[in-house]
Amino acid sequence: MSRLTQRFNSLKAEHAKALVTFITAGDPDLSVTEEIIHLLETSGADIIELGVPFSDPMADGPTIQLSSERALSSGTTLRGILDVVARVRITSQIPIILMGYLNPVHAYGYADFCRDAVEAGVDGVLLVDMPPEESHELMVPARHYGLNVVFLLTPTSDSARIDTVNKQGSGFVYYVTVTGVTGARSSVSGTLAQELSRIQQAVTLPIMAGFGISTPEQAAEVGKLADGIVVGSAIVKLFEQHHGEQLKEQLHTFVSSLKRVLE
Repeated sequence: MSRLTQRFNSLKAEHAKALVTFITAGDPDLSVTEEIIHLLETSGADIIELGVPFSDPMADGPTIQLSSERALSSGTTLRGILDVVARVRITSQIPIILMGYLNPVHAYGYADFCRDAVEAGVDGVLLVDMPPEESHELMVPARHYGLNVVFLLTPTSDSARIDTVNKQGSGFVYYVTVTGVTGARSSVSGTLAQELSRIQQAVTLPIMAGFGISTPEQAAEVGKLADGIVVGSAIVKLFEQHHGEQLKEQLHTFVSSLKRVLE
C-alpha cells in the first residue's frame, strides 16, 4: 500500500481532513528545504508538495514566481530535489509530491525521472501544464515504476475531462477552487460547494482543494466540502518575509493553525 493511500486511510479513520502544504524546493536553498519538510510534518502537514522551480511558471502568481526565482538563483535542480527527498526518507515517511511544469521532467527523461523519483522516495508528480489526454509518455513509465500521477480539475472542467482524470490519475485529484493563477484570496468561492459536489459524484479518488486558501477560517470552510486542502502561496509568502528561526516559528504557528481546524 502506498504512503498516500495509508495516509488517506488513517485520516478517514480519524474523521479528519488532509492538510497538503506546498513549498518551493530550493527556496532559499535545498538545505533549508530539507529542514522545512521535517518542520511541516511536525507542525501537522499530512502531505508535502515540493514545487520544482521553473523559469516560466505560467500557472503561478507573483508569490510563487518569486520563490522560483530565488530557488533557481541558489542553483536548485531536479536531481538536487530528488537527493533531498532521499535524505528525508531516512527518518520520515510523510507522502511527498513533486509539483511543477513539464519541461524539467521532459529534459530529465520520462523513464529516468520516474525511476529516480521512486528510488528517492517521491510518491507522486503533478505537472500543471500536462493535460491527461497528452500524458502517455509520462504515464507509461510512471505506472511501471509505481509513481502516482496527479491531475488538476477546475471549475471549467467538462464531464469528459473529469472522466479522463478519474481513469488516468492516481493518488488524489487536485481541485483548483478558482480560475486564474495561484495566490491568496480574501474569500472562498460562493459556488464551491456545488462545484465540488459535481466532481465528487464522478471521481473515486480523494479530492484535495487548493488555490487561494490563506487563513484557518478558509481552510475550515473548504475542508468541510473536500477530502483535504492545499495551502501554497500563504506558506511561500512567509519565506519572502522571514528567515532563519523566525521563519521556522512563523511556519509552525501557521501550519498548526491550519491543521487544528481540519481535525
